Amino acid sequence: MTSWVELKASQPVAMKMLQNSIIRDRIAHAYLFHGPPGTGKHEASLLFAMRYFCENKREDEPDPCYECNSCKRIQSGNHPDLHWIEPDGQSIKKEQIEYLQKEFTYTGLESNQKVYVIREAEKMTVNASNRLLKFLEEPSRETVAILLTDQIGQMLDTIISRCQRIQFHSLTDDHLYQQLIEKGLPESTSKLFAAMKLNINEALELHEDDWFAEARKIVVQLMDKVMNSSEEGYLELHQAYLKHFQGRESMGYGLELLLVWFQDIVSLHLDKRDSIVLIDQLDRLEKFHYVVSLSEAKSLIYEILNTRRKLAQNVHPTLAMEYLILKLQR
Repeated sequence: MTSWVELKASQPVAMKMLQNSIIRDRIAHAYLFHGPPGTGKHEASLLFAMRYFCENKREDEPDPCYECNSCKRIQSGNHPDLHWIEPDGQSIKKEQIEYLQKEFTYTGLESNQKVYVIREAEKMTVNASNRLLKFLEEPSRETVAILLTDQIGQMLDTIISRCQRIQFHSLTDDHLYQQLIEKGLPESTSKLFAAMKLNINEALELHEDDWFAEARKIVVQLMDKVMNSSEEGYLELHQAYLKHFQGRESMGYGLELLLVWFQDIVSLHLDKRDSIVLIDQLDRLEKFHYVVSLSEAKSLIYEILNTRRKLAQNVHPTLAMEYLILKLQR
């Protein structure tokens, strides 16, 4: 479980604002945690909820006790008065907000306090956003909303204006790397996960998952094919890559791995070998950097980022990847 101390080390301003509202008993009825992925928004919402429901909390101390029944139930995901809302498919629908509102008309099972957390809040439909607005306009004193988003620009201004904004800034690669090393991950793996901007929990899960080890192998194979033969690259995409990377989350990991490859090629062109992430693939990288010019590598990085944007906009994943392979192929 991430602690306030750990979060404060990486997000000092955001945590100071949040802790001050707790200690001074000026808790807002709605918060908007916004910033890039992997910056601690989810972890901060959990810690806030633990402190809010903690049975042994001290007025002058922002930390929960971690030991009471409420703290343990939140850590295990079983607290009845902490509600999580996340996209149903590609969006958060009006019915989900209506169900939440109905739940909140009932008396709390443990107390009258309730917290609801909306993950990927930017994915609310217009109807869902309008339903939430009414909820935010008529807050209960003991109800707290926490909205999490990586894309604040996609949210309605009317919702943003009714929340206290807490901005989470991008972590430096070095900070992420050090955190992962402290968790016991190998240096090479820590460097890769830091470059991919994963959060600590996500990195630990992937490190233990055979799926990710296989994912790295498949990306290496794809790179070999697209660098040497356009036809083989297209075949590799359909025979291995698309079968392994199914779903938008796993697609995202695949694109991040491809992004690291071309960022390393750029580092070689700029003679910044200390910046290379995939050091175990140095022989391949050196061969590829003779084939791909610096300007081409930068252009291909743009194409990978553009593919990531397309997936976020619900472009069909297969079509998006086929177009990308056409751009990557030699």
